[in-house]
Amino acid sequence: MADDKIYISVILPLRLEWEPCYSYTPGISCFPGTIKGEETEAAAEDTETVRRGDRVRVSFAGREYVGTVDETGILPQTAPDKIKEIISVEREMARVTEEELALWKQVAEYYMCTVGEVCKAAYPAGKISGEKKLAAMQQREAERRNKKMSLLQEKLAKLREKLPKEGKIREKIAAAEAELQKLQGLMPEEGNPVPMPDDRIMLSPAQDEALMKIKEAFRKGIPALLKGVTGSGKTEIYTRLACECIRKGQNVLYMVPEIALGRQLEMRLQEVFGARLMAFHSGETMARRRDTADRVRTADGYIVLGTRSSIFLPHHNLGLIIVDEEHDSSYKQDSPAPRYNGRDTAVMLAGIHGCDIVLGSATPSLESLYNCMSGKYAIAELKERYHHAEDAEIEIIDTIAERKKNGMRGSLSIKLIEHISETLEEGGQVMLFRARRSFSPAVQCVECGFIPKCPHCNVSLSLHKSRNGATPERLVCHSCGYSTPFGGKCPECEGEMKGLGAGTQKIEEEVSALFPSARIARLDSDTAQSAVYSKDIVRKFSKGETDILIGTQMVTKGFDFPNLRLVAVLQADTLLGIQDFRADEKAAQLLEQFRGRCGRREKRGLFVIQTSSPEHPVYRIIAGNEKIEETSLLAERKQFSYPPFSRVINIEIRDTSEQRAMLMSTKLCGILESGHTPYALTGPFSPSVDKAADNYIRIIRLNLRKDRQLVSTKRRIMNAINEFEAAEKYSGHIVIDVDPV
Repeated sequence: MADDKIYISVILPLRLEWEPCYSYTPGISCFPGTIKGEETEAAAEDTETVRRGDRVRVSFAGREYVGTVDETGILPQTAPDKIKEIISVEREMARVTEEELALWKQVAEYYMCTVGEVCKAAYPAGKISGEKKLAAMQQREAERRNKKMSLLQEKLAKLREKLPKEGKIREKIAAAEAELQKLQGLMPEEGNPVPMPDDRIMLSPAQDEALMKIKEAFRKGIPALLKGVTGSGKTEIYTRLACECIRKGQNVLYMVPEIALGRQLEMRLQEVFGARLMAFHSGETMARRRDTADRVRTADGYIVLGTRSSIFLPHHNLGLIIVDEEHDSSYKQDSPAPRYNGRDTAVMLAGIHGCDIVLGSATPSLESLYNCMSGKYAIAELKERYHHAEDAEIEIIDTIAERKKNGMRGSLSIKLIEHISETLEEGGQVMLFRARRSFSPAVQCVECGFIPKCPHCNVSLSLHKSRNGATPERLVCHSCGYSTPFGGKCPECEGEMKGLGAGTQKIEEEVSALFPSARIARLDSDTAQSAVYSKDIVRKFSKGETDILIGTQMVTKGFDFPNLRLVAVLQADTLLGIQDFRADEKAAQLLEQFRGRCGRREKRGLFVIQTSSPEHPVYRIIAGNEKIEETSLLAERKQFSYPPFSRVINIEIRDTSEQRAMLMSTKLCGILESGHTPYALTGPFSPSVDKAADNYIRIIRLNLRKDRQLVSTKRRIMNAINEFEAAEKYSGHIVIDVDPV
């Protein structure tokens, strides 16, 4: 009967501003594979009610989806006979926890997207399919175990009947009872229980003092920022905190920005935590990630080492969150929604679970430093390296001056070549950083000057060569991935095409020619696509089996190589002059991070910067070892009302028609500017790459005041955009990016 129905709201993995309402009839089986009204004893236990967090299969717009129950017992807003009934309750799939639902809603509100989009990020289709497969496998395993237990119980009964007659069968009874206990879970399997980690990690006096300050912040219930120079031993403090947390029976989330960084750290943490350590990132197989998610849901005393997506695991009993290299822009999700920052979302997660959180970096973001100045965070500092090694000496080489006196050999100056030779002769290792992968970032015709561009994006195509020459050279778009064979001839005039500049591939070739006996490797996003290959590169360099490592940004982050004596940045100017108010901050952070890779033990390292702008303020920050927060950067941010003194929202309009993109962005600007606006509006303007994947891009930038009206202002902006999309029938063209990096 209709009166017996319960009405529920369901979160679907779709971009919906509302939650669809469905009906559910208690007492009627809604299990997959059963017929309604045909109850089984197992089903009857759970079909009396549907609870918040249950997974349900429903029909929406002609398609079936697995959604999550948000509210039960709601009053329907439409006629009951028009409300669809759920197809099934997916009891074999784990219930979404209250903490997960709270995080979804908080992320959706802050990053101005829908809860459904957050749900889709947390439970993508592959994960849902895997959950069902895992549940089926667990069911089969349970049936196998139960059958084996029944046979053992029958065997024991027969053996006990013979016991008075035959005394020699006592050993058989004991063995059968032990096996039965193991199947019943009364006796641990071989190798378990997992031993507790040892929290007696030796810390220096400086580390002990920093640890005390962090624990004081935890007692006050505020996040702690660990600012420590590279090589100061931040990882040891994180490990001590994690050990203490696990020994209390609580769980730990340890976040890193990049997979490559996580792989080296995983080897270090494995020595302490053993089987308690789980890795979670895109480099792991889907099956491994499903297994980790399943363990995280129920296990205690674990530590997860993961990238930003690990935030959406079904954590419980969470005692500590560690966000390493908190300044790193890799924590920011660019696409699709939710376009969240893993660092800031981790702070939200800590608040929901009521757990401690520590953020760490040698070069903290200005936002985190500002939070310390305002008392929102507490700061603990490590000002000296763990082994008391001196900071690397800095040498800035003016490439323009060197070229004038014939002091360059391709991408390397003669001065740098001499430094490399000396380092290798002394048995040290070298790391070279170039911000661009590929052989050449662009190619140009020597006759007519034509530069090939991506047909889908307004960017130059980069020249890539295969590692072994087995495949032809290709031109690749680093924006959308478009690729085409490269024949070396201009399509306009048949003239010869030559590469412009040097990427990591070309530098690898040049260095191999200069140092033919050196063992050379390259680590960039091309080589890192193979988890096995990139892991092997890091392992070999760490063991001293590689002499020179060439790479992009990923080589600058968090690695600890004891024999690294020389690091050098080639064409450092590409880090500067970017159309971004954070450009100087990012450049200073990256250079300082890279400088910290070398000279981590008793011998002082050398940091070489090759640049055509040696007087740039960023180099003065690095050379003078100024604190970034004491420079003019914060004053400039305040003057122009940029973060951390405001919140920035970028509204991107994307359209295959350039004219329509401009028209619609201008119209939307007019709507957002109308009436009293508690924000400053800039735009619409074209970004540096104004066409990507066949879409022309225009941006409207909003600077919002950080006050109590921030939430309501965001809601007002969201409503205005939704109304504009509906009125103009322009859905799917607008992207909202909160706190862009």
